[in-house]
Amino acid sequence: MPRVCIWHALNQRAIARRYAKSIGSRYEDLNLIVCHLGGGISVAAHEKGRAIDANNALDGEGPFSPERAGTLPATDLIHLCFSGRYTEEQLKRRVAGQAGLMAHMGTTDMLQILKQIDEGDAHAKLLIDAMIFHTAKTIASEGAVLRGKVDAILLTGGIAHSEYITSRIADRVDYLAPVHIFPGEDEMKALALNVYYVLRGEREAKEYE
Repeated sequence: MPRVCIWHALNQRAIARRYAKSIGSRYEDLNLIVCHLGGGISVAAHEKGRAIDANNALDGEGPFSPERAGTLPATDLIHLCFSGRYTEEQLKRRVAGQAGLMAHMGTTDMLQILKQIDEGDAHAKLLIDAMIFHTAKTIASEGAVLRGKVDAILLTGGIAHSEYITSRIADRVDYLAPVHIFPGEDEMKALALNVYYVLRGEREAKEYE
């Protein structure tokens, strides 16, 4: 089985470039770990302007998230496949779409889940803390990809609006590098900017098969 990286490439690169500009540097001169926190969670190691490793945030690798299962025990997954209880399409949805927090809480509404934590819901807190724990582990693993030479760790995506989540991730990984928060997504802006730079001859247009 070939390993495939499916990650939030547009937003991660846009945030990496924005961070580099904010410190008067260039994306191509930095080693960064960027973590996109959304319906899926992707973490990538960016070495001198090139993403060299990322998890498959769609099909079952890395942290679980609001909609996705993340890494699962292979043998247990095989048992489910041959249990006769699910069709192939149902199992695919249990990995991506109806997995993660959706499977446990019946919702992907992070504001609602965080509100439940504030109100003392211990189960909701356990799930969010587990998601934080696995996200931090994945970030730390990309530190090994970069041989520990990490200039910064960037947290982005919709969930990065939550100080509860970002502060606890940072607490586990800031030994690697300073952690910076860029809430929200810049994907449409990134598309427009890249077209602009191609038209100016500052970047090369690439074709992907």
